[in-house]
Amino acid sequence: MTGGGTRFARERRAASAHPSSCAQRSEVAGSTPAEPSPWGRQAATAGGPARPTRDNPPLMTNADPPSSCDVLVVGAGPAGAACALWLARAGADVVLVDQHDFPRDKVCGDGLIPDAHHALQRLGVYDEVMAAAQASQHVACIGPRGGRVDVPGRVAVLPRRVLDDIVCRAAVRAGATLRTPWRFEGTISEGDAVVGARLKQGETLREVRARWVVLATGAVPQALQAADMCKRRTPSGIALRGYVRNDAMVGRIKALEVVWHKRLSPGYGWIFPAPGGRFNIGVGIAHSHPARDGEPARMKDVNLRDVFKAFCDHYEPARELMRTGTLEGDLKGAPLRCSLAGARLSKPGLLVTGEAAGSTYSFTGEGIGKAYETGLLAAESLVDWPAFAQSGVPAGNFAEARTRYEAALAALQPRFDLYERANRVNAHPWLADLLIWRAQKSARLLRRMAGVLEETSNPGNLVSARGILRVLFPGG
Repeated sequence: MTGGGTRFARERRAASAHPSSCAQRSEVAGSTPAEPSPWGRQAATAGGPARPTRDNPPLMTNADPPSSCDVLVVGAGPAGAACALWLARAGADVVLVDQHDFPRDKVCGDGLIPDAHHALQRLGVYDEVMAAAQASQHVACIGPRGGRVDVPGRVAVLPRRVLDDIVCRAAVRAGATLRTPWRFEGTISEGDAVVGARLKQGETLREVRARWVVLATGAVPQALQAADMCKRRTPSGIALRGYVRNDAMVGRIKALEVVWHKRLSPGYGWIFPAPGGRFNIGVGIAHSHPARDGEPARMKDVNLRDVFKAFCDHYEPARELMRTGTLEGDLKGAPLRCSLAGARLSKPGLLVTGEAAGSTYSFTGEGIGKAYETGLLAAESLVDWPAFAQSGVPAGNFAEARTRYEAALAALQPRFDLYERANRVNAHPWLADLLIWRAQKSARLLRRMAGVLEETSNPGNLVSARGILRVLFPGG
């Protein structure tokens, strides 16, 4: 490992040592926190039934939400469900709301890389997720000239329709109250503190009073705007994906394939093998809405369907997958919010977490693991504060939890900055050719690339001027 990689590993260990860091994983997946619950009721456990089956039907949650709770979590994706599960397991009275009934589709690449595996183990749902997922051993990096290198790592693919349902069920089993489909309309405030939220279903409006509100509403900015937490309405990137059923290609595409080419710049294409003979295929564009000289960010002149067509024209496996397979449903697009940018992270009584806070990596577009991680950090900032339960005033009046949470995210920021630096590969795909060519000849460089996947190596070093010289002249 190079000196830069060593520094990156030290920074990661330092972030993990933060008192509220999600890297403090339980020795036994699903174990409850060791400290006594500060929430005033018995903490629950993580046991319970498996994912939805004929004997375990979809969650039926179409009812009015309670009028009050300890914590109201808005958004039941990875960040919100992880936060609700952890708080409920600690004994908090948690209400989890989402604007959609479960199970529901979610536009995503569906890739689970090591950070997501770590978080799922900590949440106690890893075995259940992996029983449903399509496991793989490699991420294949494929350059514009067709060069390929398979980077080893613990990876898997599971559609978000199934993944999010599993984690939501675990939150409910831990004691959280799930209510859908309720849309967030805005916060309720007393003075400077948020003390609850207004929710809407059809023409019905409900108010839920809470000691804390956690906003985990994803990349779409409307909820952030309604809560006056939005610093940038436009996303950091955009993506388009579809599911293709193609039994003939099962076993032929076994790695999570990522493809760079100038026709896809500043982005990439992917094919990820999913369970049941299906493949998640898509394209992503990074920095689709760049800001210049303080001006508001604007949409780039890009048509994702044209980029998707270019991907299929360029990459023969993508072309064959689409030609001989069956597209299930439509190609669907979604925004991305990256690099912990674009939103205020907290104010009295309110925390913003997950992709609403920009938890996606700009270089890879990976966001599931970091959404879990930030959701757990939000939960820990509340669980670890003993004064919370004893307080007779709205918890949002206290600065301690906000300080803990924002410090924990600040400890993660250097990692996001390094992945922002590595994002130049998407803008200059010839860099992918160079790295792949050298990694085919260098076990050391391949280990460094595997370290990027595991977050033990600095991705920025691979594409820095010094890193490129090291690739070209490894003995120098």
